[in-house]
Amino acid sequence: MMKSTFPPIFTTVPNPLLLLPVSCKLSHTSPAVRPNAPSNIPKISRPIAHHPPPRSAYIHLPFCRKRCHYCDFPIVALGSTYPTDDDPRISNYIRLIIREIEATRHDFAACQPPLETLFFGGGTPSLVPPKLVGSILSCLEKKFGLADGVEISMEMDPGTFDVQKMKDMMGLGVNRVSLGVQAFQEELLKVCGRAHGVAQVYEAIDIIRASDVRNWSLDLISSLPLQTCEMWKESLRLTIEAEPNHISVYDLQVEQGTKFGILYKPGESPLPSDDESADFYRVASGMLCDAGYQHYEISSYCQQGMECKHNSVYWKNLPFHGFGLGSASYVQGRRFSRPKKMREYTEFVNKLESGDIDDRVDKLPEPNDLAMDVLMLSLRTANGLDVKLFREAFGDSLFLPICNIYRPYLASGYVIFMDQYREVIKAEELDAVLAEEDEARRAAYIRLSDPDGFLLSNELISLAFRAISPEN
Repeated sequence: MMKSTFPPIFTTVPNPLLLLPVSCKLSHTSPAVRPNAPSNIPKISRPIAHHPPPRSAYIHLPFCRKRCHYCDFPIVALGSTYPTDDDPRISNYIRLIIREIEATRHDFAACQPPLETLFFGGGTPSLVPPKLVGSILSCLEKKFGLADGVEISMEMDPGTFDVQKMKDMMGLGVNRVSLGVQAFQEELLKVCGRAHGVAQVYEAIDIIRASDVRNWSLDLISSLPLQTCEMWKESLRLTIEAEPNHISVYDLQVEQGTKFGILYKPGESPLPSDDESADFYRVASGMLCDAGYQHYEISSYCQQGMECKHNSVYWKNLPFHGFGLGSASYVQGRRFSRPKKMREYTEFVNKLESGDIDDRVDKLPEPNDLAMDVLMLSLRTANGLDVKLFREAFGDSLFLPICNIYRPYLASGYVIFMDQYREVIKAEELDAVLAEEDEARRAAYIRLSDPDGFLLSNELISLAFRAISPEN
């Protein structure tokens, strides 16, 4: 069985469980292919022609009550106490992140557009008092400006907020909630080391409804220790009954240095087998799509028009700011990250203020590296890779090897080529399409099938990587 790990392009992302799905064995049996993605899914931006100013920002709030057993992200465990406005562990960090925002340099001057999306991730941002969240928002508005209708998302965990706190956050402008449920079974929450129980899950859902939050997401994890398919189906059924606008489904990845990394070896009991994990993914795709959710990204489902605008910035390879412990930015074609440890992050901010470091020192990526970024991000989505933009940016010398390496997977249905009308180009037609320049324009999109192509995304993207950059 092929296993692959992609070089990370983000250090800290909006959701700490942003994971590629499980791998399963490559075969040449034809999987069921779901209908093509709706045409209103946004296209990837042109990757090389210019580097527009960021219109998005991610803010890392690292505070948790305790570290979950699967988590390897930079956090600060607060214990069972609930923080107040003057809790120095939080207030000192908030002042630090504001200093970083204020010291951030950019070369856009008057052309800097206002921010259109913000994402407070962590950690458990809902542990932070609203007053302190408001101070960050005020700083961002003063530094960059906030667009009318800006999407402001916040990760929130059950048991960390009540109706009043939710209303206070909404009063600040938070208009999208990402609720970290993970499971609806008490035993699974305990084995994960979650700080909440099932009763608090239902309480949190009731609070969201009572607060008239109109845009919210619910997060689940599959392939947990001791998790059965029936448990997974129950969690999906209860999620559908809760009627969130958006659902994120992540497959557990056992990371070194975590408690799970010490206790368990992937693929061995009490973790589900690879085949069982693949079944979990197929079940989720089937149940959620049948319930009317669009599977618009490998791990993301939404009701019509309710895609997470902020996360779509990543999938379209658009620039973004990142602020806070361990966060990453993508500005003017450069990716750069902050330290993951508080002492080093504090030193980073001090040097940023004094001008001793430049927050954009990394060199521009090589075209092949950028092509791999674009390919990986695009193939995570239902819309897939925009062939015209890819060829214009990188040329046929990179595009044609991808076509050749994917030929065997057209017949099996794992990889799908489509024309501009999103009609499928059959395997036997592909050679003719690519042979003639005029005909080649018919190949408008490449995507992976749902669910089986998505399941094999690690392997399929790795094949394309080797075609683009054989020495890697």
